[in-house]
Parts: sequence; C-alpha cells; structure tokens
Amino acid sequence: MAHGSKIAIYGAIVANILIAISKFIAAFFTGSSAMLAEGIHSVIDTGNGGLLLMGIKRSNREADASHPFGYGKEIYFWSFVVSILIFSLGGGFAIYEGVHSLQSPEPITDPLWNYCVLGAAIVFEGISLIIAIKTFNKSHKTGGLLSNIIKSKDPANFAVIIEDSAAVAGLVIALVGVFLSQQLDNPYIDGSASILIGLLLLGVATFLARETKGLLLGESASPAIIKGIENILRQHKNVKTFQPPKTMHLGPVNILVVIDLDIVEDIPLINAEEEVARIREEVAEVSPRIDLVVIQTSNTIKRKGMTKNQ
Repeated sequence: MAHGSKIAIYGAIVANILIAISKFIAAFFTGSSAMLAEGIHSVIDTGNGGLLLMGIKRSNREADASHPFGYGKEIYFWSFVVSILIFSLGGGFAIYEGVHSLQSPEPITDPLWNYCVLGAAIVFEGISLIIAIKTFNKSHKTGGLLSNIIKSKDPANFAVIIEDSAAVAGLVIALVGVFLSQQLDNPYIDGSASILIGLLLLGVATFLARETKGLLLGESASPAIIKGIENILRQHKNVKTFQPPKTMHLGPVNILVVIDLDIVEDIPLINAEEEVARIREEVAEVSPRIDLVVIQTSNTIKRKGMTKNQ
C-alpha cells in the first residue's frame, strides 16, 4: 500500500507545486479571480499531499503498550484532515473570491497568460491523475473506478485520484470561464467560474470526508472476505454453531477478525483446541490483510473429568 500510494502522492505534489506557481503568475498579470482560486487550490493540494505522506509514515509505526493494535488508522485521520482542508480552505476561498469578483468585477487583461497556464496545468494534472489511477488499479483488477474507490480501504491512494479529478475539472471550469469572460466582455462570468470551482471542491471534500469517516469509525472487511471466513467455518464439522464474524480495518492492510462459535461437546478437549487452531490458521489465509484472528467459544467442553470454557 505505502509504496504505491507514495508514488502517486509524490507525482501529485510535484505537479501541484509547478502548477501553483504558474497559476499565481497568470493571476497576477491577468487579474482573473478564477485563476487565483485555482492557484490557492493547487497550494492546498500540495499541502494535502504532505499530510498524506505523513499519515502513511505514522501509520507504519510498530504497535506499543499505548496502541496494542498499531497505528494503522493514522492514515484515516490525516485523510479526514485533508477533506476538511479542501472544504474549508479550497472551497471556501474559491467561493469568497468569486463573490468578491462579482461585487467588484474587473475585466481580464492578457488572457493569453491564462490559456497557456491552464493548458499546461491540465496536462500536468492529467499526467498525475493517470499515475494515481494506474497505481490504484494495480490492487483493484476488476470493477469500475468509482465503485472501487467506495470499497477501497486505502485513502492515501484514492484521495489523490479524487483531488486530481477535481483539479482537472476545476481547470476546465476556469478555462471556460476565462474564455467566455473575454469573448463576451463580461467579467461576471469569471467570478461565477470561481464560485463553481468552490462548489466543486465542497462536493469533493464532502465525498472524501464520508469515505474516510467510515474507516475512522471502524469499517468492516469486504463482503468477499467475510463470506470466505463463513465458508471455512461451515466446512468444519466440529463447529456446531457460529455467529457472523466481526471484522474491522485497523489500517488499509490490517484486519482484525473476531469469531464467536460453539464446538461440539462430544470430542476430547485436545481435539477441540486443535480444531480452533486450524480454524484460526485457515481464516488468516483468506486474505493477506488479516493479521489478527480472535476465536471465542461460548460452550463448555467436558471430557474425561476435564472442563474448559474456551
């Protein structure tokens, strides 16, 4: 997870730094509010990439006494922070700048600056988006991109896709806004484009926050993994009954599995213990992401004067 995610994030950071500089230069020479909003957007995206890298690094720390299950959820926390920054700074500033431009409209001068910068930015952001999608698809061989993002447990990876997609869409809006504002000699269009960019960022931030919120609260493993665990339990004849497995992502590649089952009473205690050990091993093999399996037995096994409540 970390290596692939880092490649996509580093690519996005480099692209956003170069694009932010060019956008601010263009905004200075042309006075375009949409271009200024896009410049702020790129700065925020650059900072967000740094936060995601920090989240990956901190999530890889070893478990300790204060965090016995490890620090895997750090990446979920920092991804949630990223969504807040996109919402408050990116979307908020773009809308503010758009409203300010509508209140005091100024005609765009030297639109060629905007066209050159926006064209180059679309290329750079597009390349960054392609890298992020290719990295993401390596671990998602089937299914559509949007459905896989919703099912994904790796926000460090899909956050880059979401940000880059919003960046490309925002650039297109800015380009259309600058073009129409210049062609129709109507500065209000440029301000309206800035507001549209802000609304786009608010929507993206809300989507990203919703996805990371579920992971922060302890989202379960995928239905396929849970079904695989249940199939294993059904194959063991000495398992009398079992409750639906409880699973939780402790990180993008760390899953906790808790199983509550009953072993038949008419087998020796040692056989029951061996049965539980085999189940634990087989469950761990369902997915490489499963790294902790807890099995509880609620019935009492009696044999040759020995009693044990597993």
